[in-house]
Amino acid sequence: MNKENLRKYLAEAIGTFCLVFAGTGAAAVNQATGGQLGVVGVGLVFGLAVLAMIYTIGPVSGAHMNPAVTLAFAVAGRFQWKETVPYMAAQIAGAITASLVLKIIFYGNATHLGMTLPSGSWGQSFALEFMLSFILMFVVMGVSTDGREEGIMAGVAIGSIIALEAIFGGPISGASMNPARSLAPALVSGNLQFQWIYWIAPIFGSISGAFVYALVSTKI
Repeated sequence: MNKENLRKYLAEAIGTFCLVFAGTGAAAVNQATGGQLGVVGVGLVFGLAVLAMIYTIGPVSGAHMNPAVTLAFAVAGRFQWKETVPYMAAQIAGAITASLVLKIIFYGNATHLGMTLPSGSWGQSFALEFMLSFILMFVVMGVSTDGREEGIMAGVAIGSIIALEAIFGGPISGASMNPARSLAPALVSGNLQFQWIYWIAPIFGSISGAFVYALVSTKI
């Protein structure tokens, strides 16, 4: 492994750590304080965390911070397949580390550490996660270049759509759109129920979003 690759993987791990620490941390604070942040507050934290990380690590790794995004970029031909497993491993490692830190911070508090669980039927949450991921990846494809989320407006566009989707989708499905973000608090909390929803729906939703964007953006 050369130094350039190591820097990219480390950037993805740190970026995902910051995203999960801030976002799920906000959800944990909201639960521990009886809802003082609210759905809007938690959604804004997620969006702002993504925005900041895109400008910070975008030039280094592309700021994927999401296994579903990495896979969708690869399927769309914007990312090398040989890099997908190291990227996903780095993202998951960063997310789990963030949840472990939050567990220490909130030790003794009755908090789910920002876990994503369906509030209604699994079918409703699956459909919502699919569509949220579809829209997110459609936007990502439009503002990214060659599998890299960077540029003057990339952070604003992607951070905004994540905040928007978290605000209106969060109360139903948790608005994960990110398998690493869902796995980490579930694993650390010891509750892996419904995790299949938060892997399958975001991955296929993201791939579909990338595919549709390729269709509408191709000159015929």
